[in-house]
Amino acid sequence: MVEDGASPLLFYWSGFQATFSIPDWKNVIYGWEIFLPMILAAYLLGSIPFGLILARLMGKGDLRKSGSGNIGATNALRTGGKALGAGTLFLDMAKGFLAVFVPFVYFGPDVAFFTSLAVVLGHLFPVWLGFRGGKGVATTMGVLLGLSGLTGLATLASWLAIALILRYSSLAALVSIAASPVLGWYLGGPQVAGVAIFLAVLVWSRHASNIRRLLRGAETRIRLKRSGASS
Repeated sequence: MVEDGASPLLFYWSGFQATFSIPDWKNVIYGWEIFLPMILAAYLLGSIPFGLILARLMGKGDLRKSGSGNIGATNALRTGGKALGAGTLFLDMAKGFLAVFVPFVYFGPDVAFFTSLAVVLGHLFPVWLGFRGGKGVATTMGVLLGLSGLTGLATLASWLAIALILRYSSLAALVSIAASPVLGWYLGGPQVAGVAIFLAVLVWSRHASNIRRLLRGAETRIRLKRSGASS
């Protein structure tokens, strides 16, 4: 029952927090000398636009002016080929992995919870690019791998399977990311599932245009070195 004067929203949040072992945000204040540097470092790591950097190094030009204009692995694959796509995918996943694995090992799960959100937010809203970044799928996969290897591998496997079979990168991303909280709950534990819920909301919100195109039947399939809508 909600206490007198308490907001129902706070009541439900408390239940959610307890169910998914979500750390209290006050920990960031009380332990700011540990939390804040790690959160800032995770954001800055996430904001490195590896797709953009690799494309320029490989002589492929500015990804923002090619294909869909997105800096992620799908547009890199379509406009620059397999090497650029694979390199972008690997590095975007690696930054997500490192941003949670290192804090988890040295400072524990509470710090890793906040850095997992920070690194994805850095990828979505990089300070270097006017806060206009990618869609966060590969970085989210890296985060899940860092938090729980089984959860990350299962999510990655479902993403790759759907993408290879249906040839829609955006659909594969949306389905696999939506399934990740369930996979996280059974394979990694409540806190991994909680992180996955927050990241799924972020990733889905960045795919609004892809969802509209999928519903219209106008989404572009994966084709090498061709421009199209990115996922």
